[in-house]
Amino acid sequence: MDIISQLQEQVNTIAAIAFNTFGTLQRDAPPVRLSPNYPEPPAPAAGAAAAAVPPAATNGAAANPTTEESPSNNTAEQPKLLSAELVKAAKQFDALVAALPLTEGGEEAQLKRIAELQAENDVVGQELQKQLEAAEKELKQVQELFNEAADNCLNLKKPE
Repeated sequence: MDIISQLQEQVNTIAAIAFNTFGTLQRDAPPVRLSPNYPEPPAPAAGAAAAAVPPAATNGAAANPTTEESPSNNTAEQPKLLSAELVKAAKQFDALVAALPLTEGGEEAQLKRIAELQAENDVVGQELQKQLEAAEKELKQVQELFNEAADNCLNLKKPE
């Protein structure tokens, strides 16, 4: 894979990490009061809340000892992990940029090289055009010979 493709892939990786980071922060952010004048939502009735929560959810940590960490610890650590991943990806991008070949001679040398490459491209394009025309001429000759051979074969057979 060439260096430009690697750079494009790294930019995509950085964008995905940033997207996931923002989504995680948005998902896990604690609620914040919009305004002191904004009314509090009505509290659900105690009986209704108890009936809505299944018994397994009330003692979920005790019922599931295989849980690695509590959600609060995971929520606190996840932004740090995502930030470290984002920094790592940015450093990889910087390393790829540093690996790009340096341009020597400045803009004038680049323009001169572009003109040389364009002239070379024009010469090759003219050669290809000549080859295309020769191939089309040969194809026409082959088609004419095929049609002539097909006509000859049809004329040799006599209807019964």
